[in-house]
Amino acid sequence: MSDTSFSEDEEITEIPVIPVTDFRTKDGAFEHRLPPMSQTENPQAYLEEHSDVHLPPASIRRIALGAVEPAELDGIRVEKHRVENGWLSVISYRAYTTMASLAIENDRLLADAHYSADPSPDGGGRMALAMPRAHEKHAVLMHTASFQNVLETVDRSAIKVLAENRQDVGDRIIERPLMLVPSTFRGADDSPVDDATAVDGNCRLTSAFGCISVTQGWVDDALTGEERKKLVPLRPSHLMRLSLDARRELTRQVIKAAHQRLAKPRTGTDNDLKARNKAARTLNAMTIPVQVIVGYRDDEPERGMHRFPVAVRALLMRMNVGVKPFTSEAKNAVSAEEIIVGLHDDRLLGDGSGIVAWRDALIGRGDVAGAMQELGLDPQWRDLRFALVIHQLTRKSPRFNARMRSKLGLPGNLTLARRNGPVVELGLRSYSASDSKSARLALETGCLWQDLIGGSWSVENINTDEEVDKLLEDADSDSAAAMLLGTLGMIAFVMSGHLLAAAGSAEAIVETTIDRGSVGDITRKLLEKETGRLLLADAIKRTRAGKAPRWFDEARQELVDYPAEWKGSTYNAHLRSAVRHGFKHEVKQDTEAVREATALTRFQEGLVEADSRLTDLIDLREKHNTIDLIPWIDTEASFAQIDNLASDLRSITEPKPRTR
Repeated sequence: MSDTSFSEDEEITEIPVIPVTDFRTKDGAFEHRLPPMSQTENPQAYLEEHSDVHLPPASIRRIALGAVEPAELDGIRVEKHRVENGWLSVISYRAYTTMASLAIENDRLLADAHYSADPSPDGGGRMALAMPRAHEKHAVLMHTASFQNVLETVDRSAIKVLAENRQDVGDRIIERPLMLVPSTFRGADDSPVDDATAVDGNCRLTSAFGCISVTQGWVDDALTGEERKKLVPLRPSHLMRLSLDARRELTRQVIKAAHQRLAKPRTGTDNDLKARNKAARTLNAMTIPVQVIVGYRDDEPERGMHRFPVAVRALLMRMNVGVKPFTSEAKNAVSAEEIIVGLHDDRLLGDGSGIVAWRDALIGRGDVAGAMQELGLDPQWRDLRFALVIHQLTRKSPRFNARMRSKLGLPGNLTLARRNGPVVELGLRSYSASDSKSARLALETGCLWQDLIGGSWSVENINTDEEVDKLLEDADSDSAAAMLLGTLGMIAFVMSGHLLAAAGSAEAIVETTIDRGSVGDITRKLLEKETGRLLLADAIKRTRAGKAPRWFDEARQELVDYPAEWKGSTYNAHLRSAVRHGFKHEVKQDTEAVREATALTRFQEGLVEADSRLTDLIDLREKHNTIDLIPWIDTEASFAQIDNLASDLRSITEPKPRTR
């Protein structure tokens, strides 16, 4: 992380230090002063005795020592914030920036992380950490991930923020509050490490850190000699390694060094002004307004703090993220996790037993291999876990549907399209090491089909070729086996790049029309034919072995390797054509008649699409109770085009037969 730089021809103006307290020097100038420890005693006692504060003494001490004016905490008002299943207790004050830590997970990046659900060892990139757990009796998030992984995560997040979304900090102070929550980590020696981490305000906090430089000796006692004196940008991991008292001492040293630089006589040079501005930026970045979560009361008191992490997470989607909005993938990822945790809390996962294993396997962050084994599934096969996600999130019951609708914030029926987003995001966590852009696009067009919800099926441990062959045999007469075969086969085709969203050039590739349905719809149609089921089963076995799926040769009535010149998109086009026209091989003749027939088919498909869009418009008007007619000026051109189409089509069509 680097400090703000200046161009050579930029006019440098002096940056003032903005007062945040009433502390003044003898000449009346504002000065940062770290309050004495004695001023923190009464606030600690007050918060420890408050009925709405549910924190251990260590967390309360951290709050008091981190406050710019701890005396304001003595008698501070504890506010209540409503969340779905209870009330969060919150206090607001101004704290020292260096006493807070970054969010352990940046939820905007969830869709791109490497997950424990992915069994491949070479995932690389940003490792998604296990979700925090609830403390037995306190409003504290307990992080169980390796402390080294935590430190690497926060530093990576900070680097990304400074590169992509740096905030205006330093020339001015931070004015919009950050939301903090007391947290506990497992240190390098497994001893607990207390902290206060951001739930909202990651970019502001990172930008403040970017204005602060420290000597290496302040953050690493092991260094000696000249290395101790080297000035380096402050990293989040520097702070998180320090004890509370060492962190407070670091705060004092940073403030002291900045004021000492400002106290030096002015020389009038650009270098002097730059150095003074750097010190001013540091002081302006040293404090942050915060709202700290200090307690939680569940609507069901017997649950205690069990749902506290869920309550904290629920705040995330309601925070002001207008500066850098969530992508749809990130929103689906967060919603998917909330859905699974909510279903786990209501004991709606699986068959009612081993619900922790169900939760961990579906979310894909923690000990996924152990969870899969507990559920009787082989953790080395990614498609089995993806099938598990599809199976659980296509279940059908009033309580289940109500919980999913609640977490998704959707009125009305829980349609396939509404279930699809969370299914895709959780399922792809088994494939985070691979390039999933094309696969995500294909799955987002619709990887579910109605039979998955309408019928009863389950995920069995299909972990050998023999098991796949047995599943294929059963699928001929057993709808449940057919659902599992279709699910595993679809995953194999999509994730290997052989069943993708329909490309615009697909008809040109196969020189005929294709089925442009969703990947789920294509799978359903493959299941209806013996040849299609054979292809699905073969795709499962081949992709697990790291090989490409094979093609069905109608003339030889057997599976064969497809031509070497084919790509995944070529296979996709031929598969969609076969779904529509069958696998019978025909030599394509580029005759005038064939080209005309193809053009007519494309025209008619366009009419079907136009009719569907008009139906959507009519449905929207009915939904909105719109009774006003559309002005003629808005539809005149459309009517003219329709009339011209009808006239032109009649000119090349034989007369309509008369009915006598």
